Amino acid sequence: MEPGGRRGLDSAGGLASATRKPRQEPGAGAEARAPGAGAVRARRFLLCLYLVGFLDLFGVSMVVPLLSLHVKSLGASPTVAGIVGIFKHTLSISRALLSDLVAEKERPLVIGQFNAASGVGFILGPMVGGYLTELDGGFYLTAFICFSVFILNAGLVWLFPWRDAELTSTEKGLPVGKNPALWGKTDCEVQEAAAPCQSRTSGKPARPPWVEVASTLRDMKSLIFSEMWDIFMVRLLMAVAAMLYYSNFVVGLQERFGVRPRAAGYLISYSSALGALAGLALGPILRLYRHDGHAVLLHSSALTSVLLLLHAATHTVAVAVLCASLLAVSTAVGRTCITDLQLAAGGAQASGTVIGVGQSVTAVGRIVAPLLSGVAQEVSPCGPPSLGAVLALVAIFIMSVNRPRYGLGGRDKLKSE
Repeated sequence: MEPGGRRGLDSAGGLASATRKPRQEPGAGAEARAPGAGAVRARRFLLCLYLVGFLDLFGVSMVVPLLSLHVKSLGASPTVAGIVGIFKHTLSISRALLSDLVAEKERPLVIGQFNAASGVGFILGPMVGGYLTELDGGFYLTAFICFSVFILNAGLVWLFPWRDAELTSTEKGLPVGKNPALWGKTDCEVQEAAAPCQSRTSGKPARPPWVEVASTLRDMKSLIFSEMWDIFMVRLLMAVAAMLYYSNFVVGLQERFGVRPRAAGYLISYSSALGALAGLALGPILRLYRHDGHAVLLHSSALTSVLLLLHAATHTVAVAVLCASLLAVSTAVGRTCITDLQLAAGGAQASGTVIGVGQSVTAVGRIVAPLLSGVAQEVSPCGPPSLGAVLALVAIFIMSVNRPRYGLGGRDKLKSE
């Protein structure tokens, strides 16, 4: 590859790597002579999506931690307050979009960068929301700012350079970001670089959308009820356990300890920052466990269960803050380990479908958890974390029973299937 082309590809960071210079197609024009242009546009599209993720969690984290408290002040029951939490899952859509747009080898880096950008929003949002809500009419001001953020996000998505999003159109399996001669072409023109459009479809007519949806649901069902069922079940149980704690966090702190919303917002931001930093400690932790991801997941889940029980039983703010700090670390490590275990156990199946099923399972947990939290809070303010501890114990039991399958022999068996 010529030096100029290499510099252009390197400028795209995770989206581009060194490849052989593509054969220029007739009509490629200036884009073929400037191989770095396509990679730059690809990076621009991803940066736009990172901004959307940041604004999404920034706006949500200003309002959602305080929403149950505000709804309760209007006279609603905890169960009704929990039913607000059913509707808000745009981040899952964004991650699915990234999975479709990015080459498989670049996917962990790009999704990691997206999670980091959105995580910064979750660190800043509770601080801003907690401060504003104590002003006169502060909650309404916070809600209006959140509304404005989502209007801005909708505008950004509307103005997205979708033409630059064809990151997975390939020549010899390489993403378009690695083959700048294909940028700016239509879908058919991109495919013609490797094969005629009609040959790609093998002469078969396009299937209706509902057929594609039914086929995808069948694939998801086969994965969920495959040998990996226990991994998905553990993912669901731990997601619900964590969300039971977080969805009740502000109301529980106020009812049990008299903590003001501003202080609760600062504590949420502090915990989010700890969770982000926990990713830096994951490498040394895995080396300590000799890269036994199952053991790390088992121990982090056990720590999560103990901390949830301790939070439910404590009568002091200091212990509650300690539990919040350690829970931020244990849940962050657990999420990473369950994803790694899912990909390792899937083997050849560990593609976008497996990743998508995992995200769907987590999304189901986020839908169910607020409702369960409201019902449990009807019994006691300590009900949600206590129920979360029980669910974590069930997940630990499932992992312990199926531990032999996660050895080298069991992992190879799963991959062969």
